[in-house]
Amino acid sequence: MSELQLESAAVGRQAANTRKKRSKTAFIVFIGIWLLLIGGGVYGAKVYTERMQRDITADIERQTASQIAEMQKAYDERLAVMESGYQNEISQLKEKVDALNELLTFAKDNADDKTDNSNKLYTQLNEVKKQLDELKKSLDVLK
Repeated sequence: MSELQLESAAVGRQAANTRKKRSKTAFIVFIGIWLLLIGGGVYGAKVYTERMQRDITADIERQTASQIAEMQKAYDERLAVMESGYQNEISQLKEKVDALNELLTFAKDNADDKTDNSNKLYTQLNEVKKQLDELKKSLDVLK
């Protein structure tokens, strides 16, 4: 009987060792599956955040481009208004210069001893020409 007991004890030990090996293997497989799930979740979160970042960046770029286009349009409109205003002022000053030139010519033709009137007209003409030059310079700066 003692051989039978030894044999059954050996079989019991083998069964216990087999159960321990199975439980270790099951534990390792369980940990491996959990690690795969965690790694997959981290990878998925990374891919999702990168895609969201690209989408947000593209939206911001589109918004910025449209705002810049609107600002450029408004600037061009204001510049055109200012330019036309300066052109009107320049044409008015040119008309004044022409009128003063006519008066000066008339005054020269009719001048006897009235050189003072001619000098006054000539001085006014020079002042108007200076203003015209300043307006032209301002217009060139705006362009």
